[in-house]
Amino acid sequence: MALEAEIRELQTKLGEGEDAEKIVNGYIKLLHQYNEAKDATQLLIGKLAAIRQVTVRELHEDYGLTIDD
Repeated sequence: MALEAEIRELQTKLGEGEDAEKIVNGYIKLLHQYNEAKDATQLLIGKLAAIRQVTVRELHEDYGLTIDD
């Protein structure tokens, strides 16, 4: 019974008629797009660093980026 009550409470918070799986899949798709963009950006930063003959770290510092960016 407690589990059923928790499910009803979570469904209420989510919104009646909302599909949790659809929402999660949408976020997964967005995360995938973000990761592709980040990978492409890191590739370009690496190429620019090679052209300028500096390290990627130096390039990040020049542009005010952290290594996590």
